[in-house]
Amino acid sequence: MLASKLIARWIVQRQNKWVRNPISTQWSIFKKLISRAKDTVFGKEHGFSSISSYKEFKQRVPVRTYEDISSYIGKIKKGSENVLWPGIPLYFAETSGTTSGSKYIPITKESLPYHLSTARNALLNYIYTTGKSDFINGKMLFLSGSPKLSNDNVPVGRLSGIVNHHIPFYLKKNHLPSFKTNCIDNWEDKLTSVIDEVVNTKLTLISGIPPWVQMFFDRLELHTNCKASQIFSSMSLLVHGGVNFAPYRTKFFNSIGKNIDTIETYPASEGFIAFQDLQEDTSLLLQLNSGIFFEFIPMSEYFSSKSTRISLEDVTTGVDYALILSTNAGLWAYDLGDTIRFSSINPYKIEVTGRTKHFISAFGEHVIAEEIDKAMEEALKKNPEVTITEFTVAPYIAPKQEDSYHEWLIEFIHKPHDIRKFAADLENKIKMLNPYYNNLVTGKILQQLKINCLTNGTFNYTMTNKKTLGEQNKVVRLSNNRNLANELCENSVFLKNN
Repeated sequence: MLASKLIARWIVQRQNKWVRNPISTQWSIFKKLISRAKDTVFGKEHGFSSISSYKEFKQRVPVRTYEDISSYIGKIKKGSENVLWPGIPLYFAETSGTTSGSKYIPITKESLPYHLSTARNALLNYIYTTGKSDFINGKMLFLSGSPKLSNDNVPVGRLSGIVNHHIPFYLKKNHLPSFKTNCIDNWEDKLTSVIDEVVNTKLTLISGIPPWVQMFFDRLELHTNCKASQIFSSMSLLVHGGVNFAPYRTKFFNSIGKNIDTIETYPASEGFIAFQDLQEDTSLLLQLNSGIFFEFIPMSEYFSSKSTRISLEDVTTGVDYALILSTNAGLWAYDLGDTIRFSSINPYKIEVTGRTKHFISAFGEHVIAEEIDKAMEEALKKNPEVTITEFTVAPYIAPKQEDSYHEWLIEFIHKPHDIRKFAADLENKIKMLNPYYNNLVTGKILQQLKINCLTNGTFNYTMTNKKTLGEQNKVVRLSNNRNLANELCENSVFLKNN
């Protein structure tokens, strides 16, 4: 444990060098990226060899989505070298796209080490700032994607599965689940095997996306009739990311049977963006020295053809930005699809506020995911008897607009004593957070929100049918159409009648 604390101090001291020099760090990375890729197909097409300023970069390299770079990805998949980055990628991380099916994000020999070291550094920051290192002496459970890879020209797999092939030697003896169990394709069968492997171990840490860690806890309690803390008395740390943790917090700690420390991380296939470096501060330290050059577009201008595009030195706190990346995996001015807000610029720390494509604006209200999550968090605080499995929100558009409303589709474990009060608590918070929604409702252009109580198991059943159950798949928190809402409603009725 002494060794871990010494290593943690060394890592944090190194980290503090770029934390104290954020702008120069970013410009150094910018220059290295441009220089390294100047002889690639993309670099030649965009005149990288003569780019000498950020202004020139913005003029020559427009912001692109995955759909815009898919032709380059296609060339790489067919065997072409030096397309987006020198050589060929080590892997493609397969992830779900919103409009293009699966996306294939390159992972290179330069980018892979940052995926690994940044995750490690999140834990070392925790050790350094809290002095707690007991968790390293127990088993650590990482609920991740299958490590199975395709045999294509460039191997393809889930990012978390790819990382499983590069577990540091010092973690291997304490890492769970086993490789064999991790390769099980069916998520529910996999959970059963995971429980069999961990139930008699000294488990100290668990990591994964909140809804799927919660599923592990639920299955564990069903299997043992015990809370997690009764089985794993040494469990002291949860590492989570991927979705907002706040709506799950109460149920998590109820399932565990005690409160434990948590670390939020912000990993993406495109790069490890940020992590929580202090227990007393839930915002995330932006990783400015990880092979990524960051740009930002204010969300107020995002849908404009003349939107402003800025670098780190021009950001301000309290503004929602779309996150744009150029990386040492060969992504250039790439629109990640996430929105963030700076909570601090000394150091640069962020909060993840949602997705650029996930909002409801069927009536001009432009409600975003952060507002939905905060409303649910508030309602759960005011109604402590309530626990939920999952929820999503969609517009209900009636023939007469004044009969339209937002429908909250919620799967409750323990329902509110007064469902109307719970709905009012949700409504009041949304109104407070979003003046456009408030004006529509108070002006009687929209009705107040309505809650649809789904049959237990609806989300699980729906995602199983869609083949999106488990691993890195997440429930869409809100959408501007009723595709998911209609599926959930149909499946809820089916389960109720069967």
